[in-house]
Amino acid sequence: METKLFDQDHIAEAAAVLAKGGLVAFPTETVYGLGASALLPDAVAQVYQVKGRPSDNPLIVHVAAAEQVAAFVDNLSPMAKQLMDTFWPGPLTLIFKIKPDSLPSIVTGGLTTAAFRMPDHPQTLALISQAQQPLVGPSANTSGKPSPTSAAHVWHDLHGKIAGILDGGATRIGVESTVLDLSDPSGTPIILRPGAIAKEQLETVLETEVLLDKHLVSAGEVPKAPGMKYKHYAPNTKVMMVHDTDWPAAINWAQANHFKVGVLAGPTIAEAVRKETAAIYQYFDDSPEAAARGLFAGLRALDESTAALDLLLAATFTEAGIGAAYMNRLKKAANHEYFQENK
Repeated sequence: METKLFDQDHIAEAAAVLAKGGLVAFPTETVYGLGASALLPDAVAQVYQVKGRPSDNPLIVHVAAAEQVAAFVDNLSPMAKQLMDTFWPGPLTLIFKIKPDSLPSIVTGGLTTAAFRMPDHPQTLALISQAQQPLVGPSANTSGKPSPTSAAHVWHDLHGKIAGILDGGATRIGVESTVLDLSDPSGTPIILRPGAIAKEQLETVLETEVLLDKHLVSAGEVPKAPGMKYKHYAPNTKVMMVHDTDWPAAINWAQANHFKVGVLAGPTIAEAVRKETAAIYQYFDDSPEAAARGLFAGLRALDESTAALDLLLAATFTEAGIGAAYMNRLKKAANHEYFQENK
């Protein structure tokens, strides 16, 4: 299959491909999504096949306007409307109980709930509008690997497997959206996946408690939202997390074991360890925002480095704000393994 690169001037052509059941990757402010019509089961089945994604992993439905959600959800609560008014378009996914048979079961993973998001990217909003149907949009990569934050990343993983890629440049945030479960109208809202919209922001808007579910699903359990599996976002090269105070010991340990090491970190740590490492992916600055934006690109770049690395060491951040989203992804990429000095 030939994979075509679409630009701003060819959105209508990309939309026509989607309307006919083809697959087109699209940019968002978070990561690139692999688009297919959410109303065409055969198209959605192709998404699972192309990604190598487990079929019990539900998909997020992307809409171009909040009003589109009403076709699938009865009686949106005042809380839901408030969140949509405040954060849409933006990196917030909301899970609702849906009308029976309003979406193909292949989209929902067989659940009675579905996740919805309105992405904050003008090209993709135009794409959804011109396709005249909502789109599923899981990350446009091989399942389980680092998510794509540029059209080049999508091309690397999926060229020859999908009809096209809408090139919208590098993504602005770099980690997937916050997923908030509102499927129980009488219950407390629960974050199933942290993202750029933090727990504190949601609580400020809602003026009520928001819970954070740290539960990771087992192999035989159906996840309610994407990204809840134990190991995810992982490159082929082993990843290990390093606390700020442990870098000298971690570098000494790696040298003693003759490991060729790559490092993902901000400028302060990168400069301190540069002479002792084989390759470095340096975040723009020392902030968690820069780390989140660069994490997936960094994992990909070091994994594919000509230095043939044995190990990737990654900087950690406090789990607050977008730092919580960064650490959520990094922990899964590292299979929850930290460097320990007595290793």
